[in-house]
Amino acid sequence: MIRNGFAAVAPVILVLISFSAALRQAWALDVKAQYPGMAPLDQYLMANRNAEIALAQSAAPTSISRDATVLVLEKSGYETVVEGKNGFTCLVERAWMSPFDSPEFWNPKMRGPICYNPAAVRTILPFTINRTKLVLTG
Repeated sequence: MIRNGFAAVAPVILVLISFSAALRQAWALDVKAQYPGMAPLDQYLMANRNAEIALAQSAAPTSISRDATVLVLEKSGYETVVEGKNGFTCLVERAWMSPFDSPEFWNPKMRGPICYNPAAVRTILPFTINRTKLVLTG
């Protein structure tokens, strides 16, 4: 009985899923036009280094961020500006850490503070640093 009921509803579900996917794709194309390529590098940099440090440290409680390493984005990539002693690293990621097909990939206004724990510093942070270097070198 359940199998027959599902068989009757399955085509409707497939149509809704297809329609939903088509709408998302159309929306993504419209939004993608806002950021078709990389903006001038200066738009991704924060002019005030102390503001970037404070934003990076805001990603974790003070008990963690006060002893964390802090990286800021420079023209050549992320640079260490505060040497930490607890194994955590805080920084401000840019939109290019989004999926490659994200409509916000090149958005120079999108900034997200993050503080990596020691395990993520060893595994994820190198990816972030390398991806940023690739973006900055074109």
